[in-house]
Amino acid sequence: MSPHGTPGHPPPVACDMTGATDTPAERVDEFRRLFAQSLLGRSRRQDSITFRLRAAPGVEDWVRDLARREKACCAFLDFTVDVDGGEVRWEARVADDEAARQMLAGFYRLADGAGA
Repeated sequence: MSPHGTPGHPPPVACDMTGATDTPAERVDEFRRLFAQSLLGRSRRQDSITFRLRAAPGVEDWVRDLARREKACCAFLDFTVDVDGGEVRWEARVADDEAARQMLAGFYRLADGAGA
């Protein structure tokens, strides 16, 4: 099966950074820098999370780039990035799958200790 799944079959719940130009530790550090600099708040539902970030210059492009790179390694995550007034809203969603929800919870925890 393709890493992105097939119609009617979601992609596997796995992260594969073999094609990435950064390491997992570098990626986590980048998320923490983004959240430390720009996080306004976050919310969590069973199948999705939303990060609200300050729409300072460059933040929207940074978030879109991170979302693109995360989608490349974690195809089971679906992202939406919107700008509303002074906020960049980054939503991550998963299918109804316990392993996917656990991975989403880990993604949510990346912002622990940030300014929100």
